[in-house]
Amino acid sequence: MALPGELWAELPAERRIFCSVLLFSWAVYLWEAFLAHRQRRVYRTTTHVPQELGQIMDSETFEKSRLYQLDKSTFSFWSGLYSEIEGTMILLCGGIPFLWKLSGQISGHAGFGQEYEIVQSLVFLLLATLFSAVTGLPWSLYNTFVIEEKHGFNQQVLQRALVLTQWLQTLGFFFKDAIKKFVVTQCILLPVTSLLLYIIKIGGDYFFIYAWLFTLVVSLVLVTIYADYIAPLFDKFIPLPEGELKQQIETMAKSIDFPLTKVYVVEGSKRSSHSNAYFYGFFKNKRIVLFDTLLEDYSALNKEPAEGEDGENEETKSKTKVFINVSAYIEIRDHHLMVEIFLNLKGYIFNKKQGCKNEEVLAVLGHELGHWKLGHTVKNIIISQMNSFLCFFLFAVLIGRKELFTAFGFYDTQPTLIGLMIIFQFIFSPYNEVLSFCLTVLSRRFEFQADAFAKELGKAKDLYSALIKLNKDNLGFPVSDWIFSMWHYSHPPLLERLQALKDAKQE
Repeated sequence: MALPGELWAELPAERRIFCSVLLFSWAVYLWEAFLAHRQRRVYRTTTHVPQELGQIMDSETFEKSRLYQLDKSTFSFWSGLYSEIEGTMILLCGGIPFLWKLSGQISGHAGFGQEYEIVQSLVFLLLATLFSAVTGLPWSLYNTFVIEEKHGFNQQVLQRALVLTQWLQTLGFFFKDAIKKFVVTQCILLPVTSLLLYIIKIGGDYFFIYAWLFTLVVSLVLVTIYADYIAPLFDKFIPLPEGELKQQIETMAKSIDFPLTKVYVVEGSKRSSHSNAYFYGFFKNKRIVLFDTLLEDYSALNKEPAEGEDGENEETKSKTKVFINVSAYIEIRDHHLMVEIFLNLKGYIFNKKQGCKNEEVLAVLGHELGHWKLGHTVKNIIISQMNSFLCFFLFAVLIGRKELFTAFGFYDTQPTLIGLMIIFQFIFSPYNEVLSFCLTVLSRRFEFQADAFAKELGKAKDLYSALIKLNKDNLGFPVSDWIFSMWHYSHPPLLERLQALKDAKQE
């Protein structure tokens, strides 16, 4: 009787590749499900505020946070299971070669034969992203209009309380926004992909160098133009009016030699009560963008309706709920540089105005500017580009292996786009998991350093209070399983950050 190892060795190389990809995909899913199960157990069993959190979170907010995170975790389980089953069925049923053949038929009807591989690749990419958008739409709708609304995180809940219907996220606005994002994405994705494929085809033996340089340039350009040309397609940007806050921001920027040129306010409240703030730009031309929902004095949601506009009673007004969340991240995705330093603020404020006080805004910005001053942005760019170059180099080594294509149903052809998908998405998946964990560990280290920088600016007390407030507003659950936290949290747990700030606050 043959041993499993012997049976495995007897399989053709393409079958071993295919089975390895499926097995690893399910292994990652089961690992994530195990971690999520441990965290859900924490949500279910931790029903009372721990003693060390008594001065940070009241029982009512703690219970709301627990139930919100429990619902989110359950939703994540089912959506993750669906995604894994869908991906497995696509591979087992030959969905990728089928879509490639369909793309060829469509491009053929348009007068482009098989020799126009780039055209066929663009049709394939369009169909694949459209399929992903359609299959993901029910989950997005449920998350936005059921879970988020249930816990007060959808702007829809504010409709009766605020009577600012033109600012509310209706179902129609949701679809309009989704379509606009899809169109803008395709306008960027398709030309960039076509140029990348062309460079790979004509680049010769050293195409990986040219491809890496091309993606570097594209990434830097996108980061530069995002706030000036892309974001205004969705929201209105206006300069921050002259006043105390602007003067304080400029003073703080000047004190650390941050080359600030402009400060903008964006009408984020038109979309929802979610708020953002970020800075962007290179060299001596950096700008800060603040969403109006972040600023207590500028949020449209805090403005009293004109007389006769509001037919609701005072009790309804007092139950207005809005949200804020703060997080800063530098994201490296799909081996392309996507530098976004965001303060995604969302909150759940009961009987309070939305937005942060000026001192808290300055403290959070002090933390974010710390990422710039300490070189975290540059370090992440370097890591991203080293990773990108390595992946393109390995792609150049592997692209000629026919068994990689036959493993996924491409027996007679080896399209470049399919090679990119197979190698970057499937073959590199173990490496991607390890890299992701290492970046998570590094991110937590950077967050502590940025907090320490804010302390040096004298913002420890305001940052301390802001972290507590924003954790409450976001219904963040402050208790986590240690393995789940270690694997997933790009920011240190709240208590660890507060402890690091406590000494400076007391001083």
